[in-house]
Amino acid sequence: MTDKTILIIGTYDTKNDELDFIANKIRSLGGGTLTLDVSVLGDPLHPTDISKHEVAQAGGSSIEEAIASGSEHVAMNIMATGACRLSRQLCDAGRIDGVIILGGTMGTDLALDVCQGLPLGLPKYVVSTVSFSALIPSERLSPDVQMILWTGGLYGLNAICRSSLAQAAGAVLGAARAAEPAASDKPVIGITSLGTSCLKYIKFLKPALEERGYEVAVFHAMGMGGMAFEQIAAQKGFVCVFDFAGSELGNLLAGSVVNAGQDRHRAAGRAGIPQLVAPGCMDLIDFAGWQEVPERFRDRPLHIHNKLVKNTVYNAQERREIARELNRRIGESAAPTHLLIPGGGIEEWDKPGGDCHDPEGLEAFLSELRATVADRVSVSETDAHINDPEFSAVAMKIFDDWVAQGIVPAAGRPDAA
Repeated sequence: MTDKTILIIGTYDTKNDELDFIANKIRSLGGGTLTLDVSVLGDPLHPTDISKHEVAQAGGSSIEEAIASGSEHVAMNIMATGACRLSRQLCDAGRIDGVIILGGTMGTDLALDVCQGLPLGLPKYVVSTVSFSALIPSERLSPDVQMILWTGGLYGLNAICRSSLAQAAGAVLGAARAAEPAASDKPVIGITSLGTSCLKYIKFLKPALEERGYEVAVFHAMGMGGMAFEQIAAQKGFVCVFDFAGSELGNLLAGSVVNAGQDRHRAAGRAGIPQLVAPGCMDLIDFAGWQEVPERFRDRPLHIHNKLVKNTVYNAQERREIARELNRRIGESAAPTHLLIPGGGIEEWDKPGGDCHDPEGLEAFLSELRATVADRVSVSETDAHINDPEFSAVAMKIFDDWVAQGIVPAAGRPDAA
């Protein structure tokens, strides 16, 4: 008898030994396995539970057509499509409790697609030669994916790679045994923020919302956090969002690696989720600590946050462009949307005496926000700074009005969870 079943995916023609090692380790620990082959040219040493022919067929094609394409990219896209569909079917049928996928760049590309197609809460482990690499943009990652570097094992088993593969096998089985459904008996509010040294509204909003019976999920808007926020919103995982930290959008427009992908500020509106929006930190551009600041930003104030992150500020024209883009995105919303403008400032360091204090730049940004907001978006403005309790009080007043109107379900109602 086995307690949890792990789906193992890989190219069994070239990585049979490594994939068998993972499967044997999981079985030795009392877990069950299902094996799925995404090879194209060759065959496994022993038949897998799901053959490459079944995968290609699920991908709307065949192995013969994949080979005839003459393109590794085309062939693996066929296999990725099939693997996504089959893994989701297995998950929905309750036949698997976790997934582990092994690969180099080709296998990792497929693995990321598979993991994005599986629900939040199902353990997903990618064992890759390019784990944590800059090759992998944040938008390719599912919110709860785990990555383990496949160390020293590109061509066959050895003592070094056995260590990482054994840890990966134990990790996915342990996660499957410990996993809890990503579900709550309370309606969930999603909030974007940064650390409280920069944005402090969460200190006021979180307890206020919890007092009203809601569960609050706060997302660190530094690329991965915003990406997870957008993906969960797209799956209708929130009853309302407070999207108050928007620097990822400016980072995207400026080409910074600290971004959350092309769909930032879009998913909640597309999913019909009511959203409160404020422009927290949209005067800042974030750079990775290791990244050299581009020449065009070097004459501007630089804030060293820590060894991982440093920031500088946009000029007035850049701020206007960001304001227009934010309004364009939230103006596409199919749900009630309310833009809240804090006239006193939008992050801690823009206060007088701060590294990023620039009243002219702030006014250029806020003026453009006022001038370009879509007609369907409601607007409130306060003289308060975004970190003042008065700002959070205005936000909660809007939220409470939405609850009273039935736009946001009240906590405790059957349709609220």
